[in-house]
Amino acid sequence: QVQLVESGGGLVQAGESLRLSCAASGGIRTIASMNWYRQAPGKQRELVAAITGGGSANYADSVKGRFTISRDIAKNTVYLQMNSLKPEDTAVYYCNADGTYFSGRAYQTFSSWGQGTQVTVSS
Repeated sequence: QVQLVESGGGLVQAGESLRLSCAASGGIRTIASMNWYRQAPGKQRELVAAITGGGSANYADSVKGRFTISRDIAKNTVYLQMNSLKPEDTAVYYCNADGTYFSGRAYQTFSSWGQGTQVTVSS
């Protein structure tokens, strides 16, 4: 099974920065995309940023110009640099990855989620 481990959340003041990391492990062969989602209390989970294996990145309109997603292919790790944070960025941030892995018998596709990391931005 492919596992994702996130780190880097915390409590900051508005205007400050945080960097989230997410490392994938577990017989990975290829990763098609690595993504960051967030879910605020009482709201649906939403896609914040995504990056493909080729390095193409997409962002939610609400974070464009403030957040940057990047990826270290050799480490199967994705980062989310969050600058100029706002109180409305407060949420649990989840990492998600899609790709293929070796299960011990054959190569299979996977779509895995991390456990989530809390980001709280005070005004």
